[in-house]
Amino acid sequence: MAEILQKDGTWTFDGDNLRLTPGRDKSVGLLRRTLGELVVPLDALAGISFEQGKKSGRLRLRLRDGADPLLQATGGRLTEPHDPYRLVVEPGRYGVAEYFVDEVRNALLLDRVPAEPATEFLLPGPAVPLSAAAGDGTASFDGDRVRLEWNWKTEDAKAAAGTRTLAVGDITAVEWYPAVGLENGHLRFTVRNAPTKAPPKYDPNAVELWGFKKDPLMALVAAAVQARLPHPSTPAAAPAAAPQPQPEATPAPAAEDDHDALLRRLRELGELHRSGVLTDEEFTMAKQAVLKRMQ
Repeated sequence: MAEILQKDGTWTFDGDNLRLTPGRDKSVGLLRRTLGELVVPLDALAGISFEQGKKSGRLRLRLRDGADPLLQATGGRLTEPHDPYRLVVEPGRYGVAEYFVDEVRNALLLDRVPAEPATEFLLPGPAVPLSAAAGDGTASFDGDRVRLEWNWKTEDAKAAAGTRTLAVGDITAVEWYPAVGLENGHLRFTVRNAPTKAPPKYDPNAVELWGFKKDPLMALVAAAVQARLPHPSTPAAAPAAAPQPQPEATPAPAAEDDHDALLRRLRELGELHRSGVLTDEEFTMAKQAVLKRMQ
């Protein structure tokens, strides 16, 4: 097990999952504090890195595309105080951070986790029900329906339509954009058979965001809805075709013996070591992990 404890949070790796717990320091963003502890399975990772700095360093996780509904809904636009996949590291803990990176990288190598996009969400998304109030409205989600309620700052034309209730089955897409400079952000839902090009200020299916403290909480609503929509890799539904006669099923080949697979992995590690891809230390650690599995 590898663990690093910082004011910004605690990251723990047990060989199968990374447990990301936000710290209680005032610099920890509201979204991270509200989201709470995250458990990231190893197969959701594309990589990990550590960047040293004079005053502090950064541990960063890179997830596979399509693995996390939060990243899917926000498009990677979360800034550092709110990004749950970054950890601020104090200079005195740089050695621990480098060891943590090595442990995760060795596990990714050993398990041969693919870097290709995931074909399903590997994280569940924020728990529901949840609600967030920011900008010109309040967005609530109970797992089945989104409810949009307007406040006194809402544009009259949008408020006149009253409270909006959207069933998940009617939503085809969701997106969250933060306010940047003088440009406002938004949380927008695309509704089936009701496309709109109206700016978020006038769109009854969007909440306009003005860059205030609670804006990032709208990203949690977006992620919770995204987790319940068809995965982006799912092909569009095609017209049903007439059933075709199926060939007689043939027995599937027997699964390869786990022991043989581990022996083959040892040979691969040896080749990587001889070719210089793995250092002596990396080879030793990876080999020990394989041998443990053979016991």
